[in-house]
Amino acid sequence: MTGPARRRLAAPSVVMLPRVADSLSFLYLDLVRIVQDETGVHARIDTPRGVDRIALPVAALSCILLGPGTSITQPALATIARHGATVVCTGAGGVRSYAGILPDSLTTRWLEHQARAWADEQVRLRVAVAMYEKRFGTGLPPGTTVAQLRGLEGQRVKALYQQLAQQHRIPRFRRNYDPARWEEQDPVNLALSAANTCLYGIVHAAVLALGCSPALGFVHSGKQHAFVYDIADLYKARTTIPLAFALHAASNPEQQARRRFRDELRLIKLLPRIVTDIQQLLAPEEADPVPDHEAVELVSLWDPELGVLPAGVNYAEHSIG
Repeated sequence: MTGPARRRLAAPSVVMLPRVADSLSFLYLDLVRIVQDETGVHARIDTPRGVDRIALPVAALSCILLGPGTSITQPALATIARHGATVVCTGAGGVRSYAGILPDSLTTRWLEHQARAWADEQVRLRVAVAMYEKRFGTGLPPGTTVAQLRGLEGQRVKALYQQLAQQHRIPRFRRNYDPARWEEQDPVNLALSAANTCLYGIVHAAVLALGCSPALGFVHSGKQHAFVYDIADLYKARTTIPLAFALHAASNPEQQARRRFRDELRLIKLLPRIVTDIQQLLAPEEADPVPDHEAVELVSLWDPELGVLPAGVNYAEHSIG
């Protein structure tokens, strides 16, 4: 690692990202201590000239990403939770996602959209088709089946591999992911696996920030990260795959793939787009979403005929008739 690169990675980061449709905002921090005092929540940063304090606008945040070297006090975490912000523990630059803390005031609106679409086979297929169209920028004929969708996706990805292999003068490439024979893989496969892991981390953070389930996938199934894999696939053709082929001659392709993403915080900058894409996939009919940061004062009651009913009401006389 070069001197400037080492200094850049060792420097504290407090990165405020743009809001998404005036509803979701993210903050990434690392190498800082987060504390609560009389005036609010602050990030304390050790510098050569002393300790700098940065006030964190927790009431305006939807998700705080805690990178390496971050510590937080219990009062500060409690204040963040009261304001309804999700806290996610990540790797450097958000390239991994280890755990998430969801406030009880976080709306379940997007989770309910996801669960309804996932449970209905016809709607689930429509979402899977929409994912394909968003991923490759092309429409599909009505009546496309799941099997046809898999075949078309395989053809597209194979053609992209061939195009990039020719561009980088790689005589032969075959995607291979075998953890049992990891050391035998070529640099492109190693870089691609490492870069995809980075991408999964930031997508996982976005999924948690929305309150969705990482497990309810529309294309993938049977894993706790099935929905994360679905969403990450939307961006591989423009992010991880070209990067992996560009590292075909790298001496340490895994390390360089992670560093390329981390140095420029490019994955974190992808967060607003991920959130918008998930919302459009799950509820495209809702052009003007309700702000997600609003706390839910009361839970609602579900009725298959009447829809959502207010809670906190005694329905004894209603049910008896």
